[in-house]
Amino acid sequence: MQNKIFELRKSAGLTQDMLAKKCKVSRQTINAIENDRYDPTLQLAFKIAVVLNTTVDNVFKK
Repeated sequence: MQNKIFELRKSAGLTQDMLAKKCKVSRQTINAIENDRYDPTLQLAFKIAVVLNTTVDNVFKK
């Protein structure tokens, strides 16, 4: 599953660590998702979208 987390996170002025803390996961988890090495749970996908102030569909693509 491809995603735009890196671009959205940077435009929001967030580091991986800041996004991870807001989503209550590790920085390594955010890194793995950004690099397409891990597909997040639906719950985490929604948390990421909320923190990045967008929709899940805008963050993730099949």
